Amino acid sequence: MPAFLSALPGAVSQGIIWGIMAIGVYITFRILDIADLTVDGSMATGGAVLVVCVTSGVNVYLAVLIAFLAGCLAGLLTGIFHTKFGIPAILAGILTQLSLYSINLRIMSQKANLPLAASKYTVIMSSRDIRGAIIIGLIAALLLIAVLYWFFGTELGHSLRATGSNRHMARANGINTDTNKIIGLVLSNGIVALSGAMLAQYQGFCDVNMGRGAIVIGLAAVIIGEVIFGKIFRNFALKLLAAIFGGIIYYIVITLVLQMGLNANDLKLFSALVVAIFLGVPYWKRKISEMKSKEGV
Repeated sequence: MPAFLSALPGAVSQGIIWGIMAIGVYITFRILDIADLTVDGSMATGGAVLVVCVTSGVNVYLAVLIAFLAGCLAGLLTGIFHTKFGIPAILAGILTQLSLYSINLRIMSQKANLPLAASKYTVIMSSRDIRGAIIIGLIAALLLIAVLYWFFGTELGHSLRATGSNRHMARANGINTDTNKIIGLVLSNGIVALSGAMLAQYQGFCDVNMGRGAIVIGLAAVIIGEVIFGKIFRNFALKLLAAIFGGIIYYIVITLVLQMGLNANDLKLFSALVVAIFLGVPYWKRKISEMKSKEGV
């Protein structure tokens, strides 16, 4: 237990970073109703661009912006594959993710791993100062939620939500659903790349595989947040905040099971099971309520 308590702040700081990534997943998964697998590649793209820029002398805040824009380009590619080539969204994401592996290696000068020493370069957050990382992460998360709350309250934001809710009805009302899908994918992957840039600073390096399995963690954070806080957080901004809390809870659980002796090589399996269970909860609840209603009849 003492070891778990000492590791708790680190779990919270990482949970916030991955929670920001989960907000990007939320945009495609819940708002657009698209399963986008681009995030496994775009997260590494954000980290790679950030590290290369900072080590090349670019201001860290400008580097974060460039990383965000690089993620937006990845989302744009997926959007073009999906809407202009008629490729199913899930396959379009896989194609972009596959291509990003080679692109990320080129960004990193064919190196699979690049260091970013906090003692040598100016960074916004670092695991050397976990308390500071938590504060900065929370500020970034709240600012992001505020901007998204404003954006999805605009006419364009409402049209994006309408596209995800019922694209046929949206199209009948004159909404260009293909354009909205592209905008949603661009925004989502930009946010994912932003979290990748934050993670690279926090851990002090970027790796070409740092985004592998990111979609599973993002879905876990979204689903955990919905299951636990769904009845409390009705407002759109609070739903986004629930994704942050979901990321924190996920990493606290991961830290706990590791302290209990789980083999680190089994983390991917554990993550998949967590997502499967939480995805199944709404289905089980619906089935139980249907059974009760039939019994009542």
